[in-house]
Amino acid sequence: MYLIESFLLALALCVDSLVVSTTSAFKTKLSYRRGLLLAVTFGLFQGGFPLIGALIGNVCVAFISSIDHWVAFGLLLLVGGKMIVDALKGEEDENALDLSRFWVICTLAVATSIDAFVVGIGFGLDSTIGQSVGTCVIIGLVTFIVAMAGVFLGKRNIPVPEKWATIIAGLVLIGLGTKTLLEHLFF
Repeated sequence: MYLIESFLLALALCVDSLVVSTTSAFKTKLSYRRGLLLAVTFGLFQGGFPLIGALIGNVCVAFISSIDHWVAFGLLLLVGGKMIVDALKGEEDENALDLSRFWVICTLAVATSIDAFVVGIGFGLDSTIGQSVGTCVIIGLVTFIVAMAGVFLGKRNIPVPEKWATIIAGLVLIGLGTKTLLEHLFF
């Protein structure tokens, strides 16, 4: 993936990390030190899950090379569409979490990274291992920065427009999937 596409993908994937980190800092007495741990954990998981997915996708490409662009498109459409539907439902989790326990932070990191795993399979079908690693590093760094911004915003009681951010992120993923499909069909 190109640098701009990787950056857009990273922004789309880390919206849930922004929302969780902002909400966590807002609803709990999250210190900046614990917020840093939250952001690092989110960045590692968000960067690592798509890498695992990309490795799986890269292995599978030999078996499905004739339809890999359709699979990548379908996965991005599925994840992007689910993000939009979830945003329009507007369901919020009001439960306060005990972020003093590292396993809770890891559980949140896994929950916010599952979509990145699926997307990683898609770009693993369409990219080399080197490109996939580069994209995953960008995803991890952007997620870390965005999660730290979320902690900062949450500690200052500044709301994040969760619904619109999630809808835009879903549209970006659908756009990237459509671009992949069109490149394979017409170029």
